[in-house]
Amino acid sequence: MARYVLAIDQGTTGSTVLLVDEALSVRARGYCEFPQIYPEPGWVEHDPEEIWQSVLKALAQALAEGQPGPDEIVAIGITNQRETTLCIDERGRPLHNAIVWQDRRTADACARLKAAGHEALVRERTGLVLDPYFSGTKMAWLLNTLPGLRAQAESGQARFGTVDTFLIHRLSGGAAWVTDGSNASRTLLFDLHTRAFSDALCQLFGVPKAALPTIVPSQGICAQTRGVPGLRDGIPIAGIAGDQQSALFGQLCHRPGEAKCTYGTGAFLLMQTGERIVPSQRGLVTTLGWQRGGQTTYALEGSAFVAGAMVQWLRDGLGILRSASEIEALARSVPDSGGVVAVPALAGLGAPHWRPEARGLLCGLTRGTTRAHIARAVLEGIALQNCDLLGAMEADAGLRLASLRVDGGAAQNDLLMQLQADLLGVEIVRPKMLETTALGAALLAGLGVGLWPSSEAVAAAWQEDRRFTPQLAASTVQAMKARWADAVKRA
Repeated sequence: MARYVLAIDQGTTGSTVLLVDEALSVRARGYCEFPQIYPEPGWVEHDPEEIWQSVLKALAQALAEGQPGPDEIVAIGITNQRETTLCIDERGRPLHNAIVWQDRRTADACARLKAAGHEALVRERTGLVLDPYFSGTKMAWLLNTLPGLRAQAESGQARFGTVDTFLIHRLSGGAAWVTDGSNASRTLLFDLHTRAFSDALCQLFGVPKAALPTIVPSQGICAQTRGVPGLRDGIPIAGIAGDQQSALFGQLCHRPGEAKCTYGTGAFLLMQTGERIVPSQRGLVTTLGWQRGGQTTYALEGSAFVAGAMVQWLRDGLGILRSASEIEALARSVPDSGGVVAVPALAGLGAPHWRPEARGLLCGLTRGTTRAHIARAVLEGIALQNCDLLGAMEADAGLRLASLRVDGGAAQNDLLMQLQADLLGVEIVRPKMLETTALGAALLAGLGVGLWPSSEAVAAAWQEDRRFTPQLAASTVQAMKARWADAVKRA
């Protein structure tokens, strides 16, 4: 009998369901988008019922394609958009739309907390910065806005959670209200040192602790399916991780100093730091990676707001590409950028610079500049901003990066990956399976039920696609980095 893990990857714009076999091959895939809701400028919401229906539709597609037997699915793993916040009543009905991680409605509340001198406490306990990105101020906004919600939350009639919590509640027929540490560590309410929701932080944000989910390990059975269309009852839900931590696990970054970069709309870099909590002095955040086998693994995280979105801008804004896939061939048609530097600060600069006022910049233009030079400069800019992030990680952690594992759509661009290897001076390792976010959830779930006996057995099945080794001369790299540093100051 074949044995499969079902991986649910619930993202910002859609839900993916993969059927993964013991050899780590994807045997079936389903995907369904759902609407984005923008009630006011800077506000972003999702209808929780639309999220759930998208998961059910993607599940139905995967089951129809893979045709697994009723007993062949041995576990379910869940990964999710992390900071998005939901509130439901005791019957599991949403009390408000989910407030999405991108939402900025609590910017003023964060500013007031900073002005009152609370950021140092938050940073020390949670590893995070006071920013609307995270869940705590979203919960506070709901409590302060919805009539009667605070009384409901204090009495246990209303509950808060992230998307993983909501999905497990639905998958288990309402039996479980849980989360794991990787998601809890993104709420501003979780103490990295005690690995629990903090009374002091809950009091600071005004969130009743009784309304929060139970924290369970990232690996291990936390619930079982009940009443889910297409699935038998009793399938163990045995893996949970927020999307970026799940990708780190799916890339087999299981030792301190190992790192991954996910190239999507932005670039998301995480470096594993083992059981050591590393406070950042260079604009990164510290986060819990996963909890498994009684051990807790931490990570440093940095995000560049714009990566693949810069290529989309070349296509949609400047019109110099007909499709995003054209950029590699166009950029290869010239040997270098001809002195052009592109800073992808279309949405400001994130870590390690944290300059929201920064704007995108193209400089070094001459009469000889062509669209090919601009295309190559954009790929170089995406790679150079990652050098800033990884340099900060190495300095904070006191660890030297040996190689970088990559995933996401833009990781398919061979030229970008070669430039990244050249500029970092380390090997870039690209796996055959680029959907490593979903793979991480599948691995946690499979390990949680013993489908794979150990991480070593998983590593034996993990398949590499290609390695990119540094080729550029050191003097060339230094000149490119010097031009980049100057351009960043001017952005």
